Amino acid sequence: MESLYGTWPWYVSGFLIGGVMLALLYFGKTFGMSSNLRTMCTMLGAGKTSEFFKFDWKTQRWNLTVVLGAMIGGYIAVNFISDPAQMVQINPKTITELQAMNIDAPDGKLLPDALTSTEALQSPKILGILLLGGLLVGFGTRYAGGCTSGHAITGLSNLQLPSLIAVIGFFIGGLVMSWLLLPLFFN
Repeated sequence: MESLYGTWPWYVSGFLIGGVMLALLYFGKTFGMSSNLRTMCTMLGAGKTSEFFKFDWKTQRWNLTVVLGAMIGGYIAVNFISDPAQMVQINPKTITELQAMNIDAPDGKLLPDALTSTEALQSPKILGILLLGGLLVGFGTRYAGGCTSGHAITGLSNLQLPSLIAVIGFFIGGLVMSWLLLPLFFN
C-alpha cells in the first residue's frame, strides 16, 4: 500500500498511460473526457434539445466506464489511499501569491474555499466567475473538437497537428488566466 500513497515517478505513469493508449489504438477507440461526457449526456436525453447529442450512444457505451471509473477512482483515492503527509507540495512562493489575493492554500483539498465555500457561492462575483469559466471551457472544448485529455493524450500520441495546436492554446490560456486574469479578478 505504501507505493499507492505517494506520487508515482514519470516513467511509471508514462508507461501506464502509453499502455492504455496502445490498447485503445488496438481496439480502434480514442480517449477524451469530453467524448465520454457527451455519451453520458446523450444517454440521459440531451439529444431531444441539441443535434450535437443525436447519435447512437450504445456504440460508445464503453465511454461510460471511463466516467464511472474516474468518479470511483477519485473517491477511493481521496478517502482511502491518500496520506496527508505525502500530498503534493505547492511552492511557498505560490502560496504567498495566492494569499495576497485572499485565496487559501489547498492543503489537500481539490479546490480552494475562496471559490467553493458556502459564503463564496453566495457572492455574485464568484458565481459570475464560475459561470463564465464553465461557459468558456464548454465552448472551447466544443470549438477545439475535444478536451485537454483528448488532445494532449490521444491526439499528441497519434501525432495530430490540430492536437498540438490545441495543446499549445491550452497552455497559453492557462498562462493568461493565472498571470493576468486571476490577479485581476481577486485583487
